[in-house]
Amino acid sequence: MKSNLTQIIPFKITHLFIFFGILIMLGSYSCNNSGSEEQTTDSTPEQAIVYKKGAEFNADSAFLYVQKQCEFGPRVPNTPAHAKCLDYYEKFFKAQGAEVMIQKGKMKDYSGSTIEIKNLIASINPKAETRIMLSAHWDSRPRADEDSVRQTEPISGANDGASGVGVLMEITRLLKSTPPTIGIDIFLWDAEDGGSSGNNESWCLGSQYWAANKHKPNYTAKYGINLDMVGAKNATFPREQVSVRTAPSVVDNVWQTAHRMGYGGYFPIFDGNDIVDDHYFVNKGTQIPYIDIIHLQLNPNKSSFFQHWHTHGDKIEVIDKATLKAVGQTLMEVIANEK
Repeated sequence: MKSNLTQIIPFKITHLFIFFGILIMLGSYSCNNSGSEEQTTDSTPEQAIVYKKGAEFNADSAFLYVQKQCEFGPRVPNTPAHAKCLDYYEKFFKAQGAEVMIQKGKMKDYSGSTIEIKNLIASINPKAETRIMLSAHWDSRPRADEDSVRQTEPISGANDGASGVGVLMEITRLLKSTPPTIGIDIFLWDAEDGGSSGNNESWCLGSQYWAANKHKPNYTAKYGINLDMVGAKNATFPREQVSVRTAPSVVDNVWQTAHRMGYGGYFPIFDGNDIVDDHYFVNKGTQIPYIDIIHLQLNPNKSSFFQHWHTHGDKIEVIDKATLKAVGQTLMEVIANEK
């Protein structure tokens, strides 16, 4: 046994072993202590980032807002359905405590006809200096030019227009009970969808008008996020390239937030094409960094829109609550963590 072997070792040898043992222990302690100090000084781990949780986005509520818009009929400028829907918006945003104004103006469409523009602007926490813009267009396409039937008739525009507005309405409702520390301005752009193929300036007349005639002369914002076609099932929102060039940090923030929350399938790290949308004209006219969250198919063409784009198939049946949730909850998290 070990204990017995130790007992028969001569006295002096035992003391010599003890002496060397003490030296080895001291040397080991010195080395370990020195290494510990270096690790504390040079390898201090970074503190984990703590994110604030945004209010829970209610996709059922957002869906009902989309449905209500469609019930008015096609929201084509200068029609009774358009006027009734605008009245609905105005009453809704005022009921949420927002400061609301209707910006009116006149623009010529692709045919040369003059139409009246009506942008709705709802300001939350209007006295805050730091502001961000959230927007969507509220009009619908006046003709179904991508359809095989009834091409001259207007479409419902459930996804192409109403879905983005529905998400913004639900965000506004939530912010009434969970006020942000920053200012949020909701812009509903008019006359976005009446343009003609090949004529970029014929699209997005409402945002073009605002960029040249701000509702407040010195208005500016930290950045803006535009929503377009954000409600279809299995939607994908690749990184639109005008957004990447003009507001790369905003794109990174939104897409990273979506991935952190488990919505990476909706927000793939995939480069789409340049899209002429409301964000393009706002950035061009004001230099406010502006991004577009827009449904694009993931294919080599990169620029093809969702299946029922500019057809009569773009009706309430195409709207999926899971997609509304992914977009709405991502934005709620972005707002909650904005400084």
